[in-house]
Amino acid sequence: MKRWLVVLAAFWYVCPIFAQQPQQSPEPERYTRQDSLRGTLTPERTCYNVVFYDLDLTVDPKTKSIAGSNTIRYRVRNSFKRMQVDLFENLAIKSITQEGQALKFTREGNAVFVTMNETQAEGEVKSIKVTYHGKPREAVNAPWDGGFVWSKDSTGTDWVGVACEGLGASSWWPCKDHLSDEPESMRMTFRVPRGLKAVSNGRLQEEREVGNNQTEYVWAVSYPINTYNVTFNLGDYVFIQEQYRSRDYQYLDLNYHVLRYNEEKAKAHFEQVIGMLDCYEWYFGHYPFWRDGFALVETPYWGMEHQSAIAYGNKYQNNTFGFDFIIIHEAAHEYFGNSLSVSDPAEMWIHEAFATYMESIYVENTHGPPQAIKYLMSQKPLIKNKYPMMGPKGVNYQHKDTDIYYKGAWLLHSLRCVVDDDNIWFMALRKVAQERKHSIVTTKQIIDILCRETDKDLRPIFNQFLNHAAPPVVEYRVTEKGDFIEVQHRWIADAYGFNMPLKYRFAYGPWHTLYTTREWQTTLIRRSNGWLNFGYELQYFGAKHLDPNNLKAQE
Repeated sequence: MKRWLVVLAAFWYVCPIFAQQPQQSPEPERYTRQDSLRGTLTPERTCYNVVFYDLDLTVDPKTKSIAGSNTIRYRVRNSFKRMQVDLFENLAIKSITQEGQALKFTREGNAVFVTMNETQAEGEVKSIKVTYHGKPREAVNAPWDGGFVWSKDSTGTDWVGVACEGLGASSWWPCKDHLSDEPESMRMTFRVPRGLKAVSNGRLQEEREVGNNQTEYVWAVSYPINTYNVTFNLGDYVFIQEQYRSRDYQYLDLNYHVLRYNEEKAKAHFEQVIGMLDCYEWYFGHYPFWRDGFALVETPYWGMEHQSAIAYGNKYQNNTFGFDFIIIHEAAHEYFGNSLSVSDPAEMWIHEAFATYMESIYVENTHGPPQAIKYLMSQKPLIKNKYPMMGPKGVNYQHKDTDIYYKGAWLLHSLRCVVDDDNIWFMALRKVAQERKHSIVTTKQIIDILCRETDKDLRPIFNQFLNHAAPPVVEYRVTEKGDFIEVQHRWIADAYGFNMPLKYRFAYGPWHTLYTTREWQTTLIRRSNGWLNFGYELQYFGAKHLDPNNLKAQE
């Protein structure tokens, strides 16, 4: 009788996982007073909600400096006489006023505490104006270690950009720098050297010559926007406009701002935007900032998901899968990250996991499921399993690796397998995008929607992937039983009740399901041709094969 091959392909693939088990730090993470001032919703912050920002700046590339003001209009939630705004301490505040009257203020690092001349009564809509100037922090390695990027294009012309996710918008303009509060809309006015063009979020409202050899550009967004998405770009830009026709025959403006000498290259390369928008519309609904239009702005750094002004710096290059990663990934953030935004950086997995997963959806839509699997498999070795994907709240937590991208995408890919019905799964994702459109979200809200729409309790799986660094590991042993093979199996997992169904098949045959839990289960499987193979291309897990004779784990 032929001996059955039961060493799993999954086992050989996931062996590196065992070298990636989380290392326990001998000391707990340390956070500073500044971390708390930036990350915590204190009474001086929760007492008001921002309604509108009116940012007005002069930008001087020669001195690498900015000067101007921001008017903060807010609605009073709880009566107060003291409020907190945020501005990096290297930027000097000239004055803070309300209705033309000076207000007293004190500074503690990057936090600014403003004392009002009179009590701000609950329900009122009031405003303050912060006038300031200075040299904003220069980026070390934008967009990861961000700030202003003062550079020159290939002709020697000034080319400037800013990227401040993580660092904070308060590194260059005064605001309530907390993700939980977005203005309902915003206006940005920039005065720059004549001959250069300033590009920001939304739509250009006005362009006029002012002052001493300057041009003033007024931009506006008509939707809520999180503070790190507010941007400024400066260069010798030319403007290219196209249109996208939606599936229900609505027209979306596509606005491209590129360096003059790249105009023809950009026209050809950006043709992929049409197919991308069609794909995203099919799965997640209309582009969420329709009135403001979709925009790509060429930048001197790799890229960033600035709302309706996506930073593009990938030098017009496609990857081996035939698409430009920056365009596809950053545009995905318009749905997950910009329209649907988290309230605390600790939950940033929502932004990055969904946007990274959308890359594979795009590949599947354009090249078919096998290529999508290949794309996901190319990202799998990048998973580190050193830290949980959920971080501590209230301290402006910054993730230490890229697991919120790749492990997050594999979490969603695994859930697709668990749901085991693509119609239900993708309608559930669409429901998330539409139900929480233009709003602040929490992890619980995302999970609740997906559980409700799939009619499955996915919480133990989310718990394991989000709150524990280690991946789930299936422990199994196989014994021959005549015409059957007996598989004993269980999950090694930290999350209580972890019960991710596990796919298996023989060779390249149809997939079947093992209903594996943290308790030992025994399943009799009728023999079939080929080797027993777990669904390593469908789910993220580790595997340990136990010898049925001595029950000792063989790694």
